[in-house]
Amino acid sequence: MSDAQPDLEATAAIARDLIRIDTTNWGEGKSRGETEAAHYVEAALRDLGLEPQLFESEPDRVSVVARVPGRDHDKPALVVHGHLDVVPADPTNWSVDPFGGVVRDGMLWGRGAVDMKNMDAMMLTSLSDVIERQGAPERDLVIAYFADEEAGGVLGSHHVVDRHPEVFAGATAAISEVGGYSITLGDRRAYLLQTGEKALMWVKLVARGTAAHGSHVIRDNAVTKVAAAVARIGSEEWPVRLSATTEAMVAEVARFLGVDPQTTGPDEVALATGSASRFIHAALHTTSNPTVLTAGYKHNVIPDTAEALVDIRCLPGDEDAVLARVRELAGDDVEVVTSFRDVGLEQDFGGPLVDAVRDVLGRHDPGAPVLPYLLSGGTDNKALSTLGIAGYGFVPLQLPVGIDFPAMFHGVDERVPLASLAFGRRVLGDLLATY
Repeated sequence: MSDAQPDLEATAAIARDLIRIDTTNWGEGKSRGETEAAHYVEAALRDLGLEPQLFESEPDRVSVVARVPGRDHDKPALVVHGHLDVVPADPTNWSVDPFGGVVRDGMLWGRGAVDMKNMDAMMLTSLSDVIERQGAPERDLVIAYFADEEAGGVLGSHHVVDRHPEVFAGATAAISEVGGYSITLGDRRAYLLQTGEKALMWVKLVARGTAAHGSHVIRDNAVTKVAAAVARIGSEEWPVRLSATTEAMVAEVARFLGVDPQTTGPDEVALATGSASRFIHAALHTTSNPTVLTAGYKHNVIPDTAEALVDIRCLPGDEDAVLARVRELAGDDVEVVTSFRDVGLEQDFGGPLVDAVRDVLGRHDPGAPVLPYLLSGGTDNKALSTLGIAGYGFVPLQLPVGIDFPAMFHGVDERVPLASLAFGRRVLGDLLATY
């Protein structure tokens, strides 16, 4: 399964192997593909006696799904899924080779170390532990490794769900990224369980104008138009907007911190969570972040078109109102084109799966509470929701004090503590064995 050194725990070794397989996904159809990584996890699943299926949506865009029979077939199946692709990494900005799988300072470094080849590896080692200990998990599992998550899952989870829904038959719940990790509030540790995620809209701003020599007086300048629209949209101060999930999240965090949420505002409560506020604070507001600008081809030529890409995340149900406001901010001279749109999700912070997560974390970290939160980003749970499968974020990691874990997602020098991987293997294995 891996060329692991004897002193490297199996989860870290597998994650390292997967990091060394460059599965960069630039979006808009440009990718190195997931084929090699898919064959790696396929072989590992076959070693466990399973019969994985491979689904290729386009050449080299491969997802892998395997069903694991459980001891109690009357219980609904659980989907446990990860994605094999990663966002790009510029090696000139990193202190290590982003695809070297470097082990240093008690951590595994590399693109995908937290998003999400760590969970990809945990799924294999925890499942192996369960099969070795008791022959089978408590209930049927659907183990899935999807392609293309970093571009919205069109060629991965959405393709498998749309074309092969039968592989998820009997499943009612799913776990994947981004949750289950610990945060430090004051001097106490708590765990965040992701029970919802924002809706996603990727839009393109298109401005048109008059092409001319760069020395001319040109009021009809496409670059000026799109730049002004980008500034307005990117500077918009979206108000606090609470949903059932974020209201519960603020109340739980406030209670944990010993403050009154009625007198301490939601923003203040969120910011008090330290580095975790990167995710928690963003969950309280719509965000509209310009990410790409494209215009022109020569210094002294005014182009006739200019474009920008904007990443918009909002609460489920707010999509149309937010898009209308973005069009208003863009202005009459700029066209707003929706490139991709996907649903937001909210699940109850209760029920058998949530109870099981509380129980298993309680066994491995007694006294540490579990708090709900709404993910500001999105996951492949969006695609599974179209089949009525309730998705949660649960990649269990006990993290040391001081680590800025949210900054690792799509960040430079992405890394995860080796001890956290071993903890995740034990906790995830316990959940799969007993839930």
